[in-house]
Amino acid sequence: MIELVHVTKSYNGTIKAVDQMNLTVPNGEIFGFLGPNGAGKTTTIKMITGITRPDQGEITINGKNIRTEALEAKRQFGYVPDSPDLFLRLKGLEYVSFMADIYEVPQEVRGKRILELADRFDMKNALGDPIQSYSHGMRQKIMIMGALIHQPEVWILDEPLTGLDPKSSFTLKEMMREHADSGRSVFFSTHVLEVAEKLCDRVGIINKGKILFCGTFTELREHFQSEVSLESLFLELTKHE
Repeated sequence: MIELVHVTKSYNGTIKAVDQMNLTVPNGEIFGFLGPNGAGKTTTIKMITGITRPDQGEITINGKNIRTEALEAKRQFGYVPDSPDLFLRLKGLEYVSFMADIYEVPQEVRGKRILELADRFDMKNALGDPIQSYSHGMRQKIMIMGALIHQPEVWILDEPLTGLDPKSSFTLKEMMREHADSGRSVFFSTHVLEVAEKLCDRVGIINKGKILFCGTFTELREHFQSEVSLESLFLELTKHE
């Protein structure tokens, strides 16, 4: 479960990237975070994960405050950033093992987990290669493997499908559904509205730091009393803001 209460973040003291945000993502749910470029999606995710501190407000993950109980809170989630171009000099296996060390995954179970993840993402033959030799999609997959190696309760994914081939994209969406159906939570941002429509239990639409809508796709249609596509509703909701 993720909870944000009156969270605000400003830059240069004037520009509010996130403005008094209240948001709850319960267990058992895939929550899609939508918004145009510069809407505040990545800033919100960076605050949830503790990379950036809010100016005001509280953020908790499974009841752990990201500011006052940082280590306990960070153990609750796996985070995939919006860029996979990290740790390029490491080999794939070295990176995933490094993440397993950080999260204190026991030696007796990590090998099996690595092989299971590598098998699902078709990465077994690439684990011995340096990440800098990977394609963008392969880098994305190794970042996902590193984020999930400790089997976190909460998944926080920033544009996780970008660059993935169709098979890997299907696999990740399948895993997201499995994770939520097991009573845990998935929070992910995406620009692909069709994916959000098909995959998410609820969506939040943000623009200029404010949540404009939060609910199911059915509720969004009822809000506009319309049967048009999610794309049309999204454009209608954000065009005047």
